[in-house]
Amino acid sequence: MKVKEIMTHQPVYGTPDTSIHVIAQLMAENDCGCIPIVASEEVHYPIGVVTDRDIVLRTVALNNNPLNYKAADIMTNTIFTTTPETALEECCRLMETHQIRRLAVVDPNGALCGMISQADIATHAPPEKTAEVVQVVSKTAER
Repeated sequence: MKVKEIMTHQPVYGTPDTSIHVIAQLMAENDCGCIPIVASEEVHYPIGVVTDRDIVLRTVALNNNPLNYKAADIMTNTIFTTTPETALEECCRLMETHQIRRLAVVDPNGALCGMISQADIATHAPPEKTAEVVQVVSKTAER
C-alpha cells in the first residue's frame, strides 16, 4: 500500500500570516487538529504546522490571547514530509523514528499535496501495524 491510497488529498492550509483564529476555524470546519503552513499562497512548499496543541501550549497556557497571534508566531517549524509514492511501511517508520502523528505529503516539486496521519493508518493499515505506530509514537522520550 502507498501513501497516496490513504492520505488526505489537497488539505486545507495556512500561510505564516494566517491568524490563529482562522487556523482554529479551519480545524473546526475540517475536523482536524493540524493545519500545514505553506510558504505563501503562491508557493505551497510546507514550512511548518500549527496543531491544536501548539495553540494551547504556546498561547492559552501562557495566559496569552491566541487571537493576537499569527501562524508564524506559534507554528512548529520542524516538518517531516513524505511523497504519495512512499510505501506505507516506510511512512510508518518515519513517524515512529521522529515520534510524530502526522506527515505532510509533497509532490515531486516539493509542494503540499496531502497529509497522512495516525488516524489514516488506523483506518486502513493492518491492526498490528496500527498498534506498533501508536505505541512507538506515543512513547515518552526517556530522560
